[in-house]
Amino acid sequence: MAFISMQGISLAFSNVPLFDGVNLTIERGEKVGLVGRNGSGKSTMLRLIEGSVKPDSGAVSLQRGVRSAYLSQEVPHELLGTVFDVVASGSREYVDLITRNPSQSTRLLHEGMPPLHEELDRIHDNLDMEGVWYKREQVSKSLSQLGVDAGRAFSSLSAGLKRQVLLKRALVGEPDILLLDEPTNHMDIDSIKELEQMMVRFTGALIFVTHDRMFLQRIATRIVEIDRGKLFDQTCDYETFLVRRSADREAEETKNALFDRKLQQEEHWVRGGIKARRTRNEGRVRELERMREVRRSRRDRPGKVKMEAHEAERSGTLVAKADDIGFNYGDTQVISKFSTTILKGDRIGILGSNGSGKTTLLRLLLGMISPVTGTIRLGTNLQISYSDQLLEQLDENKTAIENVGDGNDTVTVNGKIRHIVGYLQDFLFSPDQARSLVSVLSGGERKRLMLARLFTRPSNLLVLDEPTNDLDIETLDLLEGLLINYTGTILLVSHDRTFINNIVTSTVVFEGGSVVKEYVGGYDDWLRQRPQEAKPSRASASKQGAPPAQAPRARLKLGFNQQKELDALPQTIECLEREQQELFQTMGDPGLYKKDRADIVAANDRLEELKRLLAEAYARWEELEQIRLDGENSRLSK
Repeated sequence: MAFISMQGISLAFSNVPLFDGVNLTIERGEKVGLVGRNGSGKSTMLRLIEGSVKPDSGAVSLQRGVRSAYLSQEVPHELLGTVFDVVASGSREYVDLITRNPSQSTRLLHEGMPPLHEELDRIHDNLDMEGVWYKREQVSKSLSQLGVDAGRAFSSLSAGLKRQVLLKRALVGEPDILLLDEPTNHMDIDSIKELEQMMVRFTGALIFVTHDRMFLQRIATRIVEIDRGKLFDQTCDYETFLVRRSADREAEETKNALFDRKLQQEEHWVRGGIKARRTRNEGRVRELERMREVRRSRRDRPGKVKMEAHEAERSGTLVAKADDIGFNYGDTQVISKFSTTILKGDRIGILGSNGSGKTTLLRLLLGMISPVTGTIRLGTNLQISYSDQLLEQLDENKTAIENVGDGNDTVTVNGKIRHIVGYLQDFLFSPDQARSLVSVLSGGERKRLMLARLFTRPSNLLVLDEPTNDLDIETLDLLEGLLINYTGTILLVSHDRTFINNIVTSTVVFEGGSVVKEYVGGYDDWLRQRPQEAKPSRASASKQGAPPAQAPRARLKLGFNQQKELDALPQTIECLEREQQELFQTMGDPGLYKKDRADIVAANDRLEELKRLLAEAYARWEELEQIRLDGENSRLSK
């Protein structure tokens, strides 16, 4: 039996068919990327597999005994408790322990205090305490890697950290099937790269939705596009899929054009006058009726978003100039001695980890806040359009029309007066959706609405804070095209590496602490230019009488010994984890605590050593795997 089997699935919402008798089977080890327009049914497909949505007809079945875990696109608002509680709730052992004795759960799992085993055996008949202890160690390890205080309230975390914690919760249950809906949303680039490494190592069935094209290219072994209720299923990487889809769409357009031409000819014949009606072939008439029905039932591809930025008069040559600026939040220095000159037409990408200060830098460069040290000078005739990350400029209690038109029935874009409903149709909003409250719109629809609002404002400086979140890939491509043709200046914060590569002319990077540096080019250019840890200083080279050494190029291919090491690491890790689990079992035995103290200390010491060895092994595996991936990407790009 297939790991996941979907047979004859049909499902409609509000009389709009999402799936029309589709079939899909997925085997263990496959990594399936779901793609398609916003609203095509990608999230619904995940929820059908997860079981929270039932089809109108057909059946979804999973192989008996498999575990599944689901990461939704939205962060649940009802989650309470500490970070530890949220992560640990993903394991059955934790849930079992809470159900049987909630007063002991936090002490046993979070504090890690050795229990009174005789009392525990009395309270928890048949409870898998070895599994409980093992899960406690797993949760503690994953949180230490994340760098989050286990006792911190989950509700106090940023959106990016919440999603990472929820991902840890999904993984701690050791699922066989992992369902991820936009897992990279709100994550910084370092977190996305760590997620890529985890997904490379994942051995179960992975089904995920993402707008991150680089993530999709690196992870997916199979692409399934949902298009007008049907599936276009290709076992290949994303770049190969694009080539095959283009050919398939061309063939479809040719077939439809030939069909429509023949239908037009038959319609002309049947209306050919009294002579034709007397001599017409009844079989030909019946065939015409069949063709009419085929045409009525055909679902044409939905229209594309039509974007046009409302450009204002050009700004002065200088947009902004920062000289040795610094900024603090209390005693925490965010930016120190950063200088840059932004000229008309520049496209600046800003990269950095979550909380590093990217939005603060934007506000400094726009003159919204003043630096603690240094100076900022703004250019003349600046007209700024700003899109914030959290879409706070949208009023959820107003309709889409009210948010874009501000009470007017028309908008003006580049001198053209447009009716607001017609303008919103360019952004794929039906008249009913245009009159709906923002609160009922999906994440992708809200992002499109924000762009529709943004582009009605005349501007010569576009400021975009995470504009790619929740957009489908097709709309993302169109947005890229608009920005490439935009003649003004762009300041862009994004964690989408492909988007940064395609748009920007230079990149400003938060490199740790309060250090901010600027590099020519996009994300890949920054990778090539950034300082290497192994680079010797000019001072040390001069002392040896040698010329200053150049930064070594990053290795793009594994050597023979490195490949052998990479091949051996999974077995090494498996042996270490087996020994760790055996040690957990030993420490869960009440008899251990009746032995000499030296035996207990030795067991604890070995457990700590195993944790260290495992951390080193995983780190080395990630390092070698990254070199292998970089080599593959380099080869594909040539």
